[in-house]
Order: sequence, then structure tokens, then C-alpha cells
Amino acid sequence: MSKLAIDTGILLETGTNELEILEFYINETLKEGQPPVKNYFGINVAKVMQVIETPNLEPPESAPHPSFMGTIPLRDLILPVLDLSVWLDLNMPKTERDIVIVTEFSKSVTGFLVSGVIEIHRVGWGEVIPPSSVISQSTDSIIGLVDKGDHFIQLLDLETILTQFEPDDGLELKRADKEYKVLVADDSATIRTMLENNLSKANFRPTITTNGSEALKTLTEYKQLAEESGKDINEFVDIVVSDIEMPLMDGFSLTKNIKHDPILKKLPVILYSSIITKELRHKGDSVGADMQITKPDLHTIPDKAIELIEGISA
Repeated sequence: MSKLAIDTGILLETGTNELEILEFYINETLKEGQPPVKNYFGINVAKVMQVIETPNLEPPESAPHPSFMGTIPLRDLILPVLDLSVWLDLNMPKTERDIVIVTEFSKSVTGFLVSGVIEIHRVGWGEVIPPSSVISQSTDSIIGLVDKGDHFIQLLDLETILTQFEPDDGLELKRADKEYKVLVADDSATIRTMLENNLSKANFRPTITTNGSEALKTLTEYKQLAEESGKDINEFVDIVVSDIEMPLMDGFSLTKNIKHDPILKKLPVILYSSIITKELRHKGDSVGADMQITKPDLHTIPDKAIELIEGISA
């Protein structure tokens, strides 16, 4: 298998509300005898290890999921390869020119079979359009769209796919002695539901938002209510829990806004992502995040939130 290097050559500054995406495409046969059409997608470059040519796998009969193509050796790893077109319900014709995007996030390395890659784009989260405003029906794995003029790039939440592929078992959660109020920001309905359930079980009253912009608007409303009623901000919210990658405003920019506000800055902020590298951890520290965890450890958020709230109030 030959491989293509992925080198962005750009280090994004902290709090600029930007990301780099690898654009790729999946061909789809809509009608027999007609040429396939391209569907354009994008994923965060930081999650991409490399791109390799198709290993021409034949799905095993005992595959745990229709998308499972088999496993391949890479370096000192044996990694699963998933056919992304199956997840997206696209009739992708297989060719010798197909490629596998090898990703590393959520403590796992996975290959995703697609038709081809195009290029890397640097975009602002403010340019990412929520899918509900463009398409009437979308899978939970599509978190936003980028308008390139002649086509849309659909941004994929690969974590959602892996969560459905390997669902977590139920976990015993510590329960807080008193009810705390938490504001959650995440663009994935799957993650939002999981966090809402876990936090509720731990005696939190969650307010759920779908991106950093919506979360900041909600916090601004809480701040105004607190000022008008002469109450402390903690009467309305005790802690903020946010994903890093979100349309309109990412978690770094949300945290930066919170920590630069004279009223909101007292609120502890937990940031999470499928990838918490040294560089990302530095970015989170620089904007004032109180804690940063990876998505495989999301089940620890209730305990961590209790520790932060009670540690600050002690």
C-alpha cells in the first residue's frame, strides 16, 4: 500500500475560531448506466494520520456491521476499515482508485474507505452552516456545511459513527449532594443526549445548546437576569461543559469569551474533544479552560464537574 502525506503547514492561533478540514468525496451511482456523482465531505485534519490506497478488502461474512470491510496492518497496528458510504447510505461503486483515510481520535485508529481526496481548506467556524438550515433531513453524523460556491462540503462527526459502531455500556455515576446547573454545548445530538442523561443522573440540571454561539447567547441572558435581579450568576448556572469543534463558534472561542467577562469568568469550563494533543491542551489552557478531557472519557464529566464546582466554592 502506498501512502500520501498529510501536512497542513499551518498552526492555527488560539481562539481564532478556525479549523482545517480535509475535503474528500464519495462517488454515488444514482442510475445504472450513468456516471456517478460526487458527494463532498470534510473532516478535521488534526484527526488524519495519513491517506493510503485501497487495500481491496472483501467484507467478511461475520462482519459486526455492514460497513466493516476487515482489518489491515499499518506500522505496528492492526486497524479496522469501515466503508463510509454504507454509513451515509450512498451507493458507492468500488474501484482500484479508492482510498482509505486513516484517522486517530478517541483513543482509536480507524480507516474509512472513500472515493478520493481533494485538498485541505482553512475555514472559520463562523462559515460552517448548521445542516438543518440547508437540508431538511440529515444524519447525526453531519454537523455542518461549508459553501464552496459550486458545491457544499458536508462536515462529518466521525465520533458519532464510532459511538454507534461500539456503543458504551451503562455506567454507575456519582450523584452530587445538591443540584447543580450545567450549560452544555455540543453539535452532536448523540453526544448531547448522552451528556444530558449522565448529568441528570448525577443531580445536575442541564441546559443544552448546539454550538458555542448559542451557548454564549444563553450565558449572556443568564448574566442579564442576574444583574437585573441582584443575584449571583451561580443562581442560574454553575459550570459550562463544551465540545471544542462546533459550527458558528468553537469551544476555545466560547471559553475565551467566558473568561474575559467580569461576571462569567468565575464559571468553571470543561472542554472535551476526540483529540486532546499537547498543542490543543496548550490552546485550552491559554483561553482559561479549567479542565480538558477526551471524548472516550465523557462518562467522567459529572464527577469532574462536581470536583470543580465544590473545589471553587470551598
